[in-house]
Formats: sequence, structure tokens, C-alpha cells
Amino acid sequence: MTSLRPGVQRWKRLRDQFGTRTVIMGVINVTDDSFSGDGLGADIDAALRQGRQFLDDGAEILDVGGESTRPGHEPLAVEVELARVIPVVQRLFSELGALISIDTRKAAVAEAALIAGAGIVNDVTGLRNDPSIAQVAAKSSAGLVLQHWHPRTKDDTLDWVVDDLRWSIAQARAAGVSADDIVIDPGLGFGKEHQESLELIRRLPQLKAQFPHPVLLGPSRKRFIGAALGGLPVDERVEGTIGAAVVGQTLGADIIRVHDVAAVSRAVRVADAILRASSVRQPAPT
Repeated sequence: MTSLRPGVQRWKRLRDQFGTRTVIMGVINVTDDSFSGDGLGADIDAALRQGRQFLDDGAEILDVGGESTRPGHEPLAVEVELARVIPVVQRLFSELGALISIDTRKAAVAEAALIAGAGIVNDVTGLRNDPSIAQVAAKSSAGLVLQHWHPRTKDDTLDWVVDDLRWSIAQARAAGVSADDIVIDPGLGFGKEHQESLELIRRLPQLKAQFPHPVLLGPSRKRFIGAALGGLPVDERVEGTIGAAVVGQTLGADIIRVHDVAAVSRAVRVADAILRASSVRQPAPT
């Protein structure tokens, strides 16, 4: 492991602990048009403050993204995305020592972020936008999150997601990514109706049974939560996010990706204390 970049080494250490507790991934959006209303734009100091707070609140991964995926978003030029995310990755890594995930659909951005200190690449398109992301991840031995986001090809929702994820995994493995470094994400809300996202959480045990990989779940502030609560806006979906996160971890999610780290982390820690006796954190002696 000593020949690997420090950020990747952090990924390997965390990877080996899946199954012992649920991991929280905190979302750091350096965009100006985030669907969730938390975009920090070009304010690097604000991103650093948020990252520090997220780590204090219980996040173990910081997921940095510079391109919005909201409906109707405009594609971002590589140069613009690099200018947004690389300074943030560098400072989060050098000043906080954080395990960083780069949320990108572009191999050039993924490669630059791994050099800057990231240890994970999070591709929301599952290698469909830029398949060479897989080669970048394989070259660095980095973690690779493969999310589902593809038009429906099967009548059954789970069959649709499983088939597409199999394609993504096959592309990653052919490029040299280790099976141990792959994480899958069913892509809640990405090209899916509200009931389909709810169904995918409900059927997580069936999804996990199909793959030997950890599962990341991203319910945070999504529209399906607002719909389930009668149409609540983004800033009133914290409790719904907590509910989805705890149900998800109970049904097998290994990583929960969220914006409201403190609230979700506390709920998840209590659920872990109930579900996994070994995860209970004892208070320090006084």
C-alpha cells in the first residue's frame, strides 16, 4: 500500500471496514446551480469550512462536485470544472487530511483530482459518459463508484438497474479496476419516477444479492422524498432524508451520501448501535 497515493491509501483502509458500520459521505457542491440549494460556487474557504464541519459531524468521505446534475442543467466545460474542484480537493486533502471523492463524469477531472489528493471517483453515469474514467481509476487503484443513470430497458425496475450496473461493472473490470475497489449506486432520482426510487430502497437486499460490491445510497433531499411528504420543498426534506437513510442502512446500504451530515450521521449511528453491536462507540472515561 505504501506505493499508492495517500488519498488512495485512505480509501483502502476505509474499504476494508465495510460491513462493520455505515459510512457517511458528505456532499460538497462547488457549483452555483445545485438542485439542493447548497452550492458554494467559487468560495474555496467556504468549502473548507463545510468540509471541516462535516468531518466533525461524522462524515468519513467528502464528495466534491463542480457540475450540477439537476434537470435541465447545462454541461460544463472541462476547464471550468477543473478550476472549480481541484483547488478545493487540494485544500481539503492538505489541510484536513480527508478522504475525498470526486464527483465527475470526465476522465480528465477524475485524473487531476486523484493527483490532487482524492481517493475515490464517483461517476453518476456509470461510465456511460466517459468510459476512460475506468482506466484513470485503475491506474491509481482508486475507489470507483458506479451509479445507475440510463434510460429504462426492462419492465421490472430492479432488473433494469441490475442489468445496467452489470454493464458498468464489466467496463470497469475490463479496464483493470479491482472488484474490491468498485462501489455500486442504484441512482435514486436519476431518470426515475418517485415510486421507482422508493421501490429501489425497498428492494436493496435483492440488489445486494446480485453483486459482491458495497452499495452507496443517495436519498438526500431528493424529489421522491418531497413527493412522499406531500410536495415539501428541498429545504424541508431533512427528516425524510433521515427516514430513507435509516431504512436504507437497515436493508444493506454501506455508504449514505447526504447534505445534512450532522442529523443523518446521528440517526445512522444509533441505528448501527442497534443493528451491529460492534459499532457502538463507548464514551471516553472521565
